[in-house]
Formats: sequence, structure tokens, C-alpha cells
Amino acid sequence: MSWLGAFSQLLALLTALLLAPLLTGWVNQWRARLQNKSAPGLLQPYRMLHKLFHKDSVMAEHASPLYRTAPYLIFGCMLLASAIVPTLSTDLPLSPAADGIALVGLFALARVFISLAAMDVGTAFGTLGARREMLVGFLAEPALLMVLFCASMITRSTSLTEIVETLARRDLAIYPSLLLAGVAFTMVSLAENARVPVDNPDTHLELTMIHESLILEYSARHLALLEWAASLKLFVYSCVGLAIFFPWGVAQAHAPLALLLALPALVFKLAVGGFLMAVIETVSAKMRIFRVPEFLGTAFLMAVIGLLVNVLLGVG
Repeated sequence: MSWLGAFSQLLALLTALLLAPLLTGWVNQWRARLQNKSAPGLLQPYRMLHKLFHKDSVMAEHASPLYRTAPYLIFGCMLLASAIVPTLSTDLPLSPAADGIALVGLFALARVFISLAAMDVGTAFGTLGARREMLVGFLAEPALLMVLFCASMITRSTSLTEIVETLARRDLAIYPSLLLAGVAFTMVSLAENARVPVDNPDTHLELTMIHESLILEYSARHLALLEWAASLKLFVYSCVGLAIFFPWGVAQAHAPLALLLALPALVFKLAVGGFLMAVIETVSAKMRIFRVPEFLGTAFLMAVIGLLVNVLLGVG
């Protein structure tokens, strides 16, 4: 492993840790503005994390060691996921060891831990949220895999770095399969990150919440790690979408000077993507939980159609 690769990997991790809360604050701010509400400050997520890390933790009386260690494991999974995705450079030493399939596995592992931790203390809200979270994951993960396979058929690789390098070097072209996969990925991203129309991150109504019910019993540093992990998940999903559908601006391997332009390009693309997510949430209505299978089933079907379009057109 060269020093440049190690530097690129470390820079990608630091960028994810620092920009993830900022992306959450950006989306929340634009969502409030579009709804004619008083918008929170852009740095509000940082203030919340600082406050939570300086509070004393209160644990449930019968909490097991799993409940105490789950926030650290979930945060580690999301941090490792951010190290796989090429955000600034394709020269990532960890990318050969894990591809898009392993990335989906990390999301699934984090989901299992947070669901088990929510059920561990035996509250009704935690169990309800865990069941809904597993339902969403059961439907969203196959759709996400189909989206990744749709891109891998074009590039002949499931590695995200290979996908970025291949698509960025090709001439600008419109792939019908990627258009279908892009719509499917947007639907999956909204569901996986507990956004409208699948979930509402601002509500604590027990009949509708999913993510909030999973972390309802946590406090202080444990809650801070879970909130930070949720921001990292949104960041990773956004970067996966940028890597597949907008791979331009990512520095190629052995091009250190390109890193100077990669960070502003990433910030610009995330800003546009966060604004569009806020627009989608504003114009959408929260759907009933019984409609979620139809929503994610449609995403899976569109991704599969994208695969079939690749086969029919002989793309690759």
C-alpha cells in the first residue's frame, strides 16, 4: 500500500465523518424552508452531537451488553462502508477487499444490530420499530443489489471503484438501464434513510415512526453515535448514487493533484442531491406502512427491468 493510497483512504474517512452531519443539516434546512417553516441552523447536527457527547448516559435497568455495544458496532459498520465508496479518489486500499455486495452486507449487519438492541430492553416501541426496520430491509436490500448489478453489467465489475473509473472514462452517453436504476435507487435511498414517504424523521408518533422507535431508549454518547451513524448512512447512500450515476469529478488513482478539485466537486454534488431530496420529501406524503412493500417492490421491479434492458441492448 503506497503512502498516496493510505492518504486517500484517510482523507475519505475524515471527509465522511465531517461532511455527514453537514449533509443532514443541509437537507433538514431546505426541507424546513420549502415548508415555510423556521429553518434550523446548518451546523445544528454538530451542536446536537456535541451536547450528547457531554451528557451522562442513562441505560435501561435490564439492558444486556449487546444493547450497550450496539451503537459502537453500528457506527463502525457505517464508517467502514464510507471507506469502501470512492468519494474523493479511486485509490482506496480497502476497495479491493470489498465491493458493492459487501457494502449491502454492512448495511444489513448494522440493521440486525440496531433491531436486536431495540428489542433487548423489551419496550413495545422498540419491538415495533425493529419489525418495521427488518421489513424495510428485507425489501430494500434486493432492490439495491439489482441497482448495483445493473451498473456492474455495464462495467463488468461489482467494485465501486471500477464502476467509477470505467464510467468516468467513457464518453457521455444515456443508458436507459441506468435511468431505470436511478429511479429505483432514489426510492431505496428514501426508504433506507427513514425519509418521507416511507418514514418521517421529525415525528415521534408511535403509529408511524420506524427509525426513531429504534433509538428511543438511548441517550448521551450512545444516542450521539447512532445519530452520527444515521448521517453517515445518508452520506454513504448519496455517494453510492454519485459513484454510479454521476462519477465525474472523482480523482483517479495516482493523481494526487486531482484531489484538490475532488472535494469541491463532491460538496457541490452533495448540495444538489440534498436539495433534491428535500424537494422530494416536501412534495410527497407519508404513506401507510402497508404500502411500503408496494413502494419497494416497484423499486425492485424497475431495477430488474434495467437489467433486462442491458441484456437486450447488449450493453457491456
